[in-house]
Amino acid sequence: MSDKNQPISGNDLARFSGPNTFMRLPAVNDLAGLDVAVLGVPMDIGTSWRSGTRFGPKQVRSESAMLRPYNLATGAAPFDSLQVADIGDLAINTFSLKDSLRIIAESYDAILKYDVMPLAIGGDHAITLPILRAMARRHGPVALIHVDAHADVNDEMFGERETHGTVFRRALEEGLINPSKVYQIGLRGTGYGADDFTEAAGWGFQQFPAHELWGRSLSTLGGEIRRDIGDLPTYVTYDIDSLDPAFAPGTGTPEIGGLTTMQALQLIRELKGLNIVGADLVEVSPPYDTSGNTALTGANILYELLCVLPGVATR
Repeated sequence: MSDKNQPISGNDLARFSGPNTFMRLPAVNDLAGLDVAVLGVPMDIGTSWRSGTRFGPKQVRSESAMLRPYNLATGAAPFDSLQVADIGDLAINTFSLKDSLRIIAESYDAILKYDVMPLAIGGDHAITLPILRAMARRHGPVALIHVDAHADVNDEMFGERETHGTVFRRALEEGLINPSKVYQIGLRGTGYGADDFTEAAGWGFQQFPAHELWGRSLSTLGGEIRRDIGDLPTYVTYDIDSLDPAFAPGTGTPEIGGLTTMQALQLIRELKGLNIVGADLVEVSPPYDTSGNTALTGANILYELLCVLPGVATR
């Protein structure tokens, strides 16, 4: 029997009861001894269209009660080899985006003093910028796998330079990411001009528009990205709006013609072997997720990311 934390079994306690932690794992305040710390960042003051992602962490955790510890497809049993716990939500300032970004960065600085991989549940995509600031202080410029309908490389939005749509321009300017090791997957939709995506390609970002991926398995793409990155410290940021709204309607900025849930699984499963130092799942907006399927999908994506972390056992 593993001495690691295990999710509460649905055979021991009904799934509609128990703690509202990720996969009903233990809630802890002490990070010592953890391999992975799951945390929520309940914020939507960085968004530009539909709000509601402040409720994302709570709803993703709620839907995660459906998940079981063993991955039937890959044989991964992450809780046999990793010590994982839920450390709760960051206490952001719901009245100030600027202050909230400061709080996130400082909180991550404290988390990264431990030998732990933070796995964040957002929250809008603005949370990723302060996370990358802390990651770069700890690891240097990181490789970035960015799955999203949007490139998020605007210079300003309504005069603001730090929003959910400006994250990766700021990250480039601040030297937080290695531009030749940035992979943007699932880009699509309408734009204000031809340079909405092409400017970032000129910086070295490798872009994979959704329409070029329709009907394709993403296993090959995932494998190519893994080989290209090698052993570099890697951050994965997964925007739920990368998926077609047919699969994930509960998000703030939906775009038709997106990835499928099957492609999401194919891509993530091929990342096994990467040196993933952190990850997030962002932009789940429960008010637009009447069935709970978007949050359930987000919970599964987080679980699949756990399954590809270094050292995860298989049975």
